[in-house]
This record gives sequence, structure tokens and C-alpha cells, in this order.
Amino acid sequence: MPDPFVHLQVASGYSLQYGASHPHVLVERAAEQEMDTLALTDRDGTYGAVKFAKACLQAGIRPVLGVSLAYRFSDPGSTRAKTPARGGAFRDLPAERGGLPRATFLASADTHGGRAGWAAVCRLVSATHLAGERGDPVLDLDQLPDQVLEALGGGDLTVLLGPASAVGVAAARRRDDLALAALEPWRELVPRSHLVVELVSHRLPGGGSGAGWGPGTTPHAARMAGVARRAGLTAVLSNAVRYADRRDAVTVDVLDAARRLVALDLRHLDRRNAEGFLKSGKQMHEIAEEICRAGGLGERDATRLLADTRKVADRCALDPRADLGLGEVHFPEFEVTRRKLCDGSADDELRRRCEGAIGDRYGSAPRQVIWKRLDDELETIRGLGYASYFLTVGDVTDLIREMRVRCAARGSGAGSLVNYLLGVSGVDPIRHKLLMERFLSPLRGALPDIDVDVESARRLEVYEAILDKYGGERCVCVSMMDTYRVRHAVRDVGAALGLPPGEIDAIAKAFPHIRARDARVALRELPELRASGLTDDSLDLMFQLVERLDGLPRHIAMHPCGVLLSDATLLDRTPVEASYAGFPMSQFDKDDVEDLGLLKLDVLGIRMQSSMAHAVAEIERVDGVRVDLDDQAQVPFDDPTTYRMISSAKTLGVFQIESPGQRELVGKSGIESFGDIITDISLFRPGPVKSDMITPYLEAKHGWKEPVYLHPDLRPILEDTQGVVVFHEQVIEMIAQLAGISYAEADEKRRALGDVEGMAETKVWFFPRALGRGYPLSLVEQLWKVIEAFASFGFCKAHAAAFALPTFQSAWLKAHWPAHFLSGVLTHDPGMYPKRLILEEVRQLGIEVLGLDVNASEKDYVVERVADGYGIRLSLSEVKGINAAEVERVATSRPYQSLTDFWHRARVSRPIVERLVLAGGFDAVYGIGSGRDGVRPRGRVTRRDLLLQVAQLDRHGRAVEKASRGRGLSARRPTSVSTARADDAAVRNSSDPLARAQVAPLERHPLPQGVWARAAAQSRATAAPPPVTSVQLTLDLGDGPREGEVSGLPEMTAAESMAAELEILGLDVSRHVVDDYARFLDALGVTRSKDLLARRSRSELLVAGVKVATQTPPIRSGRRVIFLTLDDSTGPVDATFFEDAQGPYAATVFHSWLLVVRGELRRTGHRGVSLRATGAWELPLLHALWQREGLDAVRRHLAAVPEGFAAPEQRRVLVHSSGFQMSPYSDIKPAGEDGKSVARKLWHRSPGSAG
Repeated sequence: MPDPFVHLQVASGYSLQYGASHPHVLVERAAEQEMDTLALTDRDGTYGAVKFAKACLQAGIRPVLGVSLAYRFSDPGSTRAKTPARGGAFRDLPAERGGLPRATFLASADTHGGRAGWAAVCRLVSATHLAGERGDPVLDLDQLPDQVLEALGGGDLTVLLGPASAVGVAAARRRDDLALAALEPWRELVPRSHLVVELVSHRLPGGGSGAGWGPGTTPHAARMAGVARRAGLTAVLSNAVRYADRRDAVTVDVLDAARRLVALDLRHLDRRNAEGFLKSGKQMHEIAEEICRAGGLGERDATRLLADTRKVADRCALDPRADLGLGEVHFPEFEVTRRKLCDGSADDELRRRCEGAIGDRYGSAPRQVIWKRLDDELETIRGLGYASYFLTVGDVTDLIREMRVRCAARGSGAGSLVNYLLGVSGVDPIRHKLLMERFLSPLRGALPDIDVDVESARRLEVYEAILDKYGGERCVCVSMMDTYRVRHAVRDVGAALGLPPGEIDAIAKAFPHIRARDARVALRELPELRASGLTDDSLDLMFQLVERLDGLPRHIAMHPCGVLLSDATLLDRTPVEASYAGFPMSQFDKDDVEDLGLLKLDVLGIRMQSSMAHAVAEIERVDGVRVDLDDQAQVPFDDPTTYRMISSAKTLGVFQIESPGQRELVGKSGIESFGDIITDISLFRPGPVKSDMITPYLEAKHGWKEPVYLHPDLRPILEDTQGVVVFHEQVIEMIAQLAGISYAEADEKRRALGDVEGMAETKVWFFPRALGRGYPLSLVEQLWKVIEAFASFGFCKAHAAAFALPTFQSAWLKAHWPAHFLSGVLTHDPGMYPKRLILEEVRQLGIEVLGLDVNASEKDYVVERVADGYGIRLSLSEVKGINAAEVERVATSRPYQSLTDFWHRARVSRPIVERLVLAGGFDAVYGIGSGRDGVRPRGRVTRRDLLLQVAQLDRHGRAVEKASRGRGLSARRPTSVSTARADDAAVRNSSDPLARAQVAPLERHPLPQGVWARAAAQSRATAAPPPVTSVQLTLDLGDGPREGEVSGLPEMTAAESMAAELEILGLDVSRHVVDDYARFLDALGVTRSKDLLARRSRSELLVAGVKVATQTPPIRSGRRVIFLTLDDSTGPVDATFFEDAQGPYAATVFHSWLLVVRGELRRTGHRGVSLRATGAWELPLLHALWQREGLDAVRRHLAAVPEGFAAPEQRRVLVHSSGFQMSPYSDIKPAGEDGKSVARKLWHRSPGSAG
């Protein structure tokens, strides 16, 4: 028999830094206790509601959904929140300690149905978040919008007032009169049947003292029950659940400390015992009896309390499918996307647009295949009802191109002819043999997914345009939840335990980006951590707590690419809040919105698209040539110069093919066509690597061996890839061919290969089908081995083809316009390598690197003509600490005649001016530099002189400002996103009660801009205060510093200049940093990159250079491998550290940047070399040893065998259903593609790298 008790107050981990259990864990726990209904009432949002509802659906439990919100009634005379006497802030205090009271709002299903109740919760949460300050949601009950007022008054919401409410606070003070008074405002808003008093007892110590009557005590719960009886309201029992099991109680202590930014201390914690877990019905019945006894009531009253709790739960229980809309589909109404001259349905309009584009796309080519393919696709789209979806995506891409923003499709959507004809994709699916079924089929339940790449520098501009077109009631951004991984967990736990900030930072950076739950295992397994001293017993408590936080949500952020497009009911199905940038953002992540049937369009900001746009603009600006990269007449796919460059492996900066492994592969294979690029991109994936497909492909491509097709029926499928299975589409075609089924059915079978059960079921199904069609058992077994190894690890050919387009375009630009292209790469930093290596590539290509110059440098890297070709001028944005406004003032106030002129007109802060001086920004103004013989002429101004002058200018300016205080003028406040909308709505977001009271009518009747305006206003409301304009020129004291005065101080040395460049620019601009060690490296016999090809394979040698990148990619053996790239001023050097060499040297590789590496040379094709590393040392330490003790001492140090670095006896390996093995410390995505990572100028580290 099901347990009749229902928990109505339950916080999951999606109550950010408050709840300690995931929604599915709470549901599992409820199912174990045979409960049939469970509530989720997270604080401040419904972030976990969809995941909770899905878990309930699977477990056969009815979900009750609601939200806990802080609230207030507007009172212009109310006092401000407390502020600590010594700075800081009281964050999120409970109501009984001076914080805001809280109420819980449940979606009701008994009045207008569960769908109306859920819509009311969504609207309520949105209204709360979009009023007031971003990140501090407070429900102002006197400023509610009409829709929320109607929902409250109409019974669509049930309100629980518990210990955290004003009623509970009054009861804690034993003031029943105040408790009853606190109920009165709610009575005016909510029907009596939907206003409920919540009783909670965590069996805290009671007694006669005031503390004994506090929230969580049995006497407090009894008093609340008495208040409910006197007011004639229903009382319910809850346990204010924060964690599923008692043992999780300590986790909430850590979360409380992290949320409030305080140390773990009894004074700061809410919990006094471990009773706040998901108790059984029997345990809750005992509590009900205790409360009733404390209130002088009997057993019958306890039974009534539990029955009333059940009644409230019954009328609030929702159906996930009918009420939340799980499994439904909601596209923008056709009327929104309809063209002015369009008549008919969405299907008619889609056909009309596609047929009208055939002539432009295919010219006079034969039409029979095109028409057949188009009819098939349109019929599938019509059957699924997705015409409006395709029209919407087509309209969005048209909008983007009208903005003159580069735009390209990616993903399996490139396999659709409809997308090609709509202009969404630039890849011809017929020419490249792409399958629509990989993208969309009538057998697949999931919505189609079309990704659109745009210029990263203009991504937010594109978002604004989409929001402007569709409005905030139909269009919002997708959110994502940042969860605790090891580094975040170490930082929050370390702070809670009171560790010094420097120590916390060092510990966090010692770990790669791994799960928090793996912290202690990593300490045992990773050599760089074993050598770090972090295994000390004193840190064991910290790591235990770190592991407890694993995977819990930490904060919400805007998804880097997801945009939701829906019909006018969008805000009834998802709550919305403002992102940091001021965009309206759903509280649901990408998986949730797909479950809700909302159209998610991924608009990805791709830095390579910005780089190419920059290059094209520079070509036109400098050379007057207008290049259209999408015009195959200008950029032909058969360009031999481009393919020669790719085959030479000189692809640094080129999209997708610049990594060490990719450079090795293109060098081995020799790229001769666009199809070769598609194949190359797909070969460098786990599936082909696991199946060892690269070697036979290369052997067949170069004619060393004949291609093997296994059967004549497979030849047409595998001919383009030399008999090797590379693409998902080939697996689909092979299954369809051998089993005699459609491509749509075959794709479903391919997708089933992704898990162990699906693999086994597919094998049982496949063999009889193939044998029944006459194929021999030996062939079926052999082919199954290929399919099994390939599994779901291969690559979608449509995706590869979409990637191949910008790959070829970027390669064409580098081959024909290298200076212009690399200026774009330096500006937008799109690849895996740091800027300093790209600068070195600039030098290697004979392009001059032009230094920083206040009269020539721009915000971006720009191309300039020089005597023998082109040069690239350094960007002002590279100066450490300079902001966009300062860059703009420097650029717009030019030219400058002197430092004094610059000081007065550019109005840049003193530290920035000093950095400009040190980095050479004024060298051209004063002619600073060496003479022809390398000696600086006497009497010239030096950088040291200019630094003295900066100090004098600053002192003089301060004196003037002090003398004329009060006469300064405030600069105009900088505008923010969607300024017009923000100006209209910002006042409604004020935290000042008086200001809010003045706009109460607007609150109840929002402006037409709605959600979009309110979200934008929140970013405006938190803008920085306006700067004060300098008044240095308003009063002349007659004692200003003299211009260009020579002090006689010596010029900075070359070493000092280099140090300044690295510190200020993060780049070695004037010369390569390794040049300082040239004599030592020559004496040591180090081989330079340019000489590696001349060395014999398997010879042992030393290399040295600046660390450029570290990666830990997955490899076939499942072992951990470290790929290291160095730059020694003659080119890159790639070295590989396998596990046998990592023990003594991994810490050096990850935490040092100037390295000497020993290894065995390995030839990889006629132009490729790499190093199997056997040792690594810090170059500066070896150099110092050489200077102190000579070369023999260095050689002895290199020959010494490190001790105490034994590898662990066992090491974890993750095994996929296909048999693919992977180290848990491997990178799980290509390096350099993480939108959250901060680009480094000196070196790049992948997520699997420490440091």
C-alpha cells in the first residue's frame, strides 16, 4: 500500500547552494518509501522542475511543483537590510535573524487545471526575477502584474506560509496577534481554501527560553497550528526537506557557508541537527502526534493534520505530460514568419521558397535527382508538422545575413536539401552524398537540431536582432547550470574551512578540470598531484567535503549559443530571468527545453568566423579587393595553392586542422580535394582511431595497398573513403543494405549502438536479417566487428562537411592573404594555440611584426604596408588592464605629438599610460630605439624618462583637480544592451521603495516590450558609476611638467624590455624569449625544430622552447597521454609523454613554461616528426646550473634517474559499450572550443591539463 504522506516542502540541489540532493535522488528515495506523490519547491526558481517531473514520471510518482520566494509588502519607510560594521554583507539570512520572509507557492490543479497552475508558477517566478535587482529576486506583493494577481485570486496557486514567513517569525516571538496580522494581506490576495499554514518540527530543543520557541521546534509548530485554527485556515505538515538522507546534512553546512561567504561556524549555520531529510510517512506521523500533544490536542487531530496535508497535495498534483507539456511541440506561429505576399499554409510557403532557390543553387544541372530528393524531404517535414520550424530557421539566417554577419550551418542539418535551398547551409547535400535521415526522420521522437555559426564578436548583436524580431514573449535565451567540479568545490570548501586564499588557489589549480567526486582518486593516480604534497592527512577533510559537492548546481548562466523560439504561450511554460548581459533567459537548460517541445536554435559564436570577417575587411581596406568567401568563383574548391599549403602541414591558425595530430594527419594523407578535408576531419575521431581505420585509409589512398570493400554491395558506400568506415552515414547505408531496411530505420539501429543493451539487441536483430538476405556468415561477422568498434563514436558526414567549408575558406585565406588572415586570428584568437605562437608564425612567413604605437595601433590587429610586403600592427587591446572605453579614446583622439598631449586628450589612467610607455607605445613618437650600430644616441629621451614624466603629469593633475574641486563635469554614462528598452524599464527595477511606488501602475500594466525590456533593464540597473572627467586644463598653475625632459637615465636593457612585454602584453614581441638561452642551448646540443627532419628516426635528442599547449586526448589503449607542443623560434615541436614518462615529469610539464625535453624522434610521413618524450626539465633552472657549475653539471642532472615516482598499481579506465577505452583524465572535447575558457597568450591548456 502506498505511503499516504506527501512532503510539500522539498528543496533539491537546484535551490542553488541550499539543497544537497539532485531531484532524481529525492524521487528515488520517495519511491523506496512507497510514496505516490512528492513536491519540489526549490528556492527562487524552478530550475530542476523538468528533471524532477521526468523522474517522477519514470517512478510512477505524481509531482507537485512550486517555488519558495522571498517576499515583501512595499513600505517606503521600511529600513534597509543590516550591514556588518566592518564591511561585507549579510547574505541570505533567515527571516528570524533579520532576513526577508519566505512563502511557498504551489501550482494548483483543482481550479482551472494543472496547466493553468503551472503557468501561474512560471509567470510568478518571471515577475519576481524581472522586478528588482538581478540575482536578488524578491516578490513585491504590492506591485504584482495583473496576470499574477488573477492567478493568486483565482486559485491557480496555493500559498504555504511556514516558519520562514512573517507568520512564522511572529509565532517564534510568541506573538499570535502579530501572526494573525501577518495573515491579513494574504487573505486579500488568496482565497481561503488556497491559503495554508505550514508546520515544521525538526525536534530542536524546546523549553521556556525564547530560543526554545524558534522555527523548527515542536512548540513553534504547535503555536503555528493554533494560529491556523484561529484564522480558520488549513494547516499542513512538512519537514522542510533539504537533503534525501540524514548523512547528507553536513553538505548543507558547506553550502550555507559558501552561499553566505562565511566560514563554517555554528553562528552562521541554519542546521542544528540532521532532521531535515526526506522522512518516511511513519516518521512524519510521529512528528504530527508530537506537535498535537504540544498543542494540547489528541490523536484525532494528528490524523486530521496528515489528511489535510494529503488533500492539499491531491489538488496540487500535476500530470507531467498534460500539465507541463512534456512531449509536445511548440513552434512560432506561421503568421509570425509569414512573408507579406505569402498565401496558404506553412507547407505551401516552404515548398515555394525551396523551389524558387533551385535555379540559384544548381543552375542548369539536371533536375531529376534534385526534385526527387526535395519531394521526399518536404513530405517528411509535412508529416511531422515541422514546416514552421524550417521557415523560422530560414528567417533567422536571412536576418543574420541582412546584418552582414558571417553565417554558416553546422551539424547534421547540413544533410538536408531543404536547408541548402533555404540558405541555412552552404554545403550541397547531393554532391557530397549526405543523408537527410541522419538529421530528421519520421521514426525519431527528438526535435531536429540546426546549429548556426555566426561571428563570435557579433553574437550578442545577433541575439538582440532575433529578440527584436520575435519579442520577449516568443523568444528567450537558454540557460545552463554550472555545477560543482573539483576546482570550484576546492575554492568554496577551502574558503569555508578558512584556508588562506593563496593556498586555496594553488590547490585548485593543481587539479585538471575533473569531477569533484574524483578528487582523492586523482591524488593517488596522477603523478603531478602525487608530487604536490596534497595527500597530507590535514587536507583529507577538505577533499571529503569537496567530493560531497560533486555535480550540485552552483550558479546559472546564459547558454553560449541556445535561443528559444516558440509561440505566444512560451512564458506559460518556462520562467524567465535576466542574464548578466541583460537578455531574457529561460530557467531551463537545453535538455529541459527539448523535453518541453520548445524550438532551440543554437546560434554559436565562432571566433574563426570573426577572424575570416576581419581578414576580408582588412583585404578591402588595405588592398581595395572585395572578397566573397562564399562565392566559388572567387574561392574555388579546386584551388591547388590551398591544398599544397594544407598538405605541407603549415596549418597553424586554420580551422579544425591545426592541432598536432591533425597537422600530422594532413601531412601524411596529402589533401587534394574538398572531399579529402571532409574525410580528414572525420578520421581524427575516437571511432576511427579505435578501429585503426587511419592506417588502411592512408595505405589505400597512396596506392600502397588495394582498398578492401568486403563485398561488392559495399563498394559504392565505401569508395570515397578507400574502403574504410569513417562516417555515421556509411554505417546507416551498410545496415540498410545488408538488412534491407530504410535509411530512417537504419539510423535508429545505429543510435542504439551507444549503450550495452542496445548493442546486444541490435546484434541479435542484425545477424538474422543479413543472413536472410543471402550474405555469408563470415561477411556478416566481419562487418559487425567494424560496426561494433565504430558504434556511436564516428562522425556525422554532414557535420564534417559543414566544418570543412570554414576549414577550406580559412586555409584559402592563409594561402593567398596570410597577413590579413593572421591579423584576424590574432584579433579573435580562434584556435588552440596562443597568440605568441601565431606571432612566431607571422615572422616565419616573412610578415613584419609592428610594435605597439599610440598613433597607429587600433583596437584590433591591423595590416599595414611596409617596404617589402605587409606588416601586422599590435593591438591596443593587448595592454594589460586597458578597457574598451580607454582604447576607443586613444584611437579617436589621435594623432598625438607628445606624452603630455596624450595625457590630456586620451584621458587614460596612469597605470595604463605607464604600461604603454614600457611596452613601446611611445617609441615612435620620440624616436626611441637603437642607432645603426646598435647603440642609442646620446641626448635622446628614454622610456625611463617618459615614466618620470608620467609621474609628474599625474602629480600636477592631482594638484589641479584639488584646486578646482567641485568644477568637474560628469561624463556621459556608457550605453548598454538595448539602451532604449533599458531606459524605459530601468526605473521599475529600482530597489528604492519610493521609486517603485511611483511606477506601480506600470508594474501592473507592463509596457509592450515586456520580458525583453525588463531583462535589458536589469543589466542597465547594475552598470558601473560614471567616471569623472579630468579638469586638468581648466586651471593653469604655471608649474606643469616640462615635455621631453632628458634625465640621463639609461635606456631599458633588452632583457628588461622583454620582461615588460611579457608582463604587459603577454607576448614576446621584439624577439623570441628563447633567444636569451641560445648560447646555452647550442652548448647543450639541443636540436631546433627546423633541423628535426634531418635527424634519423629513433635517435635520442634534446629539444627546448616555450610551452605552447598541453592536451590529454583519449587514445585507443585507454591510458593517459600528455601531448606537449613547444616553440623554439624556428617552429613548433610536438612531444608525447606516455604514462611511463609522466611520473617524474608531469608536474614540470603542466606548471612550467620554458622547458627542455628529452625524447626519441619518430618520423610520421615525409614531412612529419614527433618526439616520444622521456624527460622534461625547467630551462631557467638548467641555465642557472650551467652558469654556476658548467655544462658537465647540467649533463649529470639530465642523466640522473628520479626516485620515488612509482606508478600506481591500478588505474581506472572508462570502457564504452563499443569497447573503446578512455582515461578519466582525458579531454572529452577538442581543445580550444570551450566558450567559458579564458584565452591565454602564452600557452593553452586543455580541460584535462592541470595548471
